[in-house]
Amino acid sequence: MIHSFNPQLYYHTMGNYPPVLTVRDGDTVITSTVDARGWDQNGESAAARGNPMTGPFYVEGAMPGDTLAIRFESITPNREWAWTTNMLAPAVIDPAVAAALPASEIVHWTVDVAQGVAYLKEPTPGLAQLKLPLRPFLGCFGVAPSKGQFISTATSGEYGGNMDYKGLVAGTTVYFPVSAEGALFYLGDGHALQGDGEIIGTGLEISMDVRFTVCVQKGKTISWPRGETDTFWFCIGNARPLDQALQHATTEMLRLLQEDCGLTSSEASLLMGQAVEYEIANMFNPAYSVVCKLPKAVLASLV
Repeated sequence: MIHSFNPQLYYHTMGNYPPVLTVRDGDTVITSTVDARGWDQNGESAAARGNPMTGPFYVEGAMPGDTLAIRFESITPNREWAWTTNMLAPAVIDPAVAAALPASEIVHWTVDVAQGVAYLKEPTPGLAQLKLPLRPFLGCFGVAPSKGQFISTATSGEYGGNMDYKGLVAGTTVYFPVSAEGALFYLGDGHALQGDGEIIGTGLEISMDVRFTVCVQKGKTISWPRGETDTFWFCIGNARPLDQALQHATTEMLRLLQEDCGLTSSEASLLMGQAVEYEIANMFNPAYSVVCKLPKAVLASLV
């Protein structure tokens, strides 16, 4: 079944809020999100700033210990402009250099969906010719955390949250560990484009139209978000310091290879040691995010 949902209420924490819509395994939802400051497709303030979330969506049959799969069918900017800040985040540069930088300001970008590009609305001379290809994705989404927690959409954890991974585009399927009845899925924080790490604290922040399909994997238990594209499997670790985020992502990939592919710890280690790739998804939020990736072609060669 296909559901159309027009959000009127947004949340700034992820937890056990009353669901806005109940869906079943295999259903598809068409909905929208506001940007990180709560501005909607008309540029009007629809919610307070701080990654307002659309949802939660209750998925029938999803129970703690299961896995919820979300396939993003489409993620499309629904207005003609986005905003970013314009200074590097202190966490990504030397402290002395960070202290000398001017205060960060908001800069507006034109987003041309038809042409698939973005460019500065009022460019400075050095960037007058800059046009960048759009790569829309959602920076913050996931399920209700464990133990009845309500956790700010500023950060991330085992349940997902504000991961800001630029690889979470349309066509990707993301898997979350279910910790609450119905899973309670949230989504928001659209980015028309972003580089690795979200190193200025934003992507091209914009409202989105989103279409996604849900699937419940009964009895399948995972510990951290996983995902797949046509060419990669990946696992996301969220923590601070950065090495702990990497450890979570690597451990989850080890589990995936042992549990899903039947490899021993030694076999998985040998494979990972020569074939994994890492991406720093986020270096700005309270929890950093690291992605551990493995090409599907490598796994296919084992069969």
